[in-house]
Amino acid sequence: MKLDEVKKLHQKKYRQSLGYFLVEGEHLVLELEKAAAGNPHWQQAELFVTSAYESWVSPWPRHLISDRQMAQLSDTKTPQGILAVVPMPTAAAEASEASEKAIYLHEVQDPGNLGTILRTLAWFGGMRCLLSPGSVDPYNPKVVRASMGAIFHVPVETEVSPDSLVSRYQRTACLDMGGDPISVSSFTDHDCYLFGNEARGVPSEALSVLNAHRYTIPGAAVVESLNLASAVNMAVYELHRSDS
Repeated sequence: MKLDEVKKLHQKKYRQSLGYFLVEGEHLVLELEKAAAGNPHWQQAELFVTSAYESWVSPWPRHLISDRQMAQLSDTKTPQGILAVVPMPTAAAEASEASEKAIYLHEVQDPGNLGTILRTLAWFGGMRCLLSPGSVDPYNPKVVRASMGAIFHVPVETEVSPDSLVSRYQRTACLDMGGDPISVSSFTDHDCYLFGNEARGVPSEALSVLNAHRYTIPGAAVVESLNLASAVNMAVYELHRSDS
């Protein structure tokens, strides 16, 4: 890929049109290499390095560029000198498994929240992440960094409408202040778990269409609500704790 095209990958519209996203920094490139060992899709990357990483051994085509060129490509103030251009997963590459459970995020906006959620899903495994229209792009460089490489290990689907869940999942659940505690045994019986926007939650009309069972994370109620990523983390932990 030409440098002018790589620069454009900081914008969502070009990531979508070109079908690639950026992975920057030594840690993330190492995580990408680990993922590529077990997934042929990730083996199609290209590497761009400065002289500091000229001796880096890579399974991908490697392009040596200047520090100045790297600064133009980088999304960080102090570039490490290594980045990869990676093809975005396709629907076929992310085919679901029967044993998977799904986490559905409705209009999640914060890149840090999404990255943290992906780390949790990768840690526990056996889950996919569904993003509604209007959600932050999971291939945004800030999300990729916040995921710490988890984005290579979690199936992610974008532009998933709430209505489409009806035909895909027989049993859905959502987190709500007035529901049953997540500690009850029935919490693990669902196929898809809905979490709402950081400020507005899941629209009531969507919950009605899906007939989602409501659950809550009990607390002292001295604050209005939990951070979205914290709520997902607790719910996913409970799912796996109950299964163990």
